[in-house]
Amino acid sequence: MSDGASSLDTGTPDLLAALDAGVLTLTLNRPGARNAMSRAMNQALARQLAAAELDPAVKCIVLTGAGQGFCAGGDVKGMAAAGDGTVGALSIDEAIHVQRVNQRATAGKLFRMPKPTIAALPGPAAGAGLALALACDLRIMASTAILTTAFARVGFSGDYGGTYFMTQLVGAAKARELYLLSERVSADEALRLGLANWVCAPDELAARTREIARRLAAGPTVAYRYMKENLNRALAGADLDDCLDLEATHHIHCGQTEDHREAAQAFVEKREPVFRGR
Repeated sequence: MSDGASSLDTGTPDLLAALDAGVLTLTLNRPGARNAMSRAMNQALARQLAAAELDPAVKCIVLTGAGQGFCAGGDVKGMAAAGDGTVGALSIDEAIHVQRVNQRATAGKLFRMPKPTIAALPGPAAGAGLALALACDLRIMASTAILTTAFARVGFSGDYGGTYFMTQLVGAAKARELYLLSERVSADEALRLGLANWVCAPDELAARTREIARRLAAGPTVAYRYMKENLNRALAGADLDDCLDLEATHHIHCGQTEDHREAAQAFVEKREPVFRGR
């Protein structure tokens, strides 16, 4: 966290939040449990993402983990102690509904957020933790970090959109291999497969993440909003004409923004544009 960052109250120590120069950093904070998800963490993450989507002060979101890990996914030790991995005191129907709501409010929100999202991985991302990382627009990994779907090792089929994101990123055959066998994927292999955008030395992760996030936070936020909608619509399987029509609408709209006029003037004047998000 830099000197200019302001800490936000998330309502739980399991999730830390800080806003600095337009970058909202959300830190999964259970390092003793490899940042495994807790109910308080999930609920706080959902609240922070919902607020960030509507807050004009937030230009970019970074999701990371405290200590040496990103997120181990569900708290398997807690499940074992409770003797029930999913339902607890709820009926099966209630548990399914709660899970659907949680997934849409976290992984789904990261993916659909009309602002750039970055996952910064200081260490392992497994199971639902991996899914949260894959839901982000971009991923930067420490060279010592690893990825694993992990679900087959604990008798789960997978959640938080991981099967969708993984299939889109690496293709159907490789996604099946990674889910069925639950092999560990090194940072270099993740980069080769397209699961990571950048790999850096562990002690450079924070600075490199801050550099990328601040660059995005200083960018044309209106254009980013519609760029993400275009990309997500294409990913969802829209046909060519639908994509062309949506691009045309968004392109002409962006052409009317103050940011576009500033960028065009900066191009003529051979200087960097100063975007204001309008």
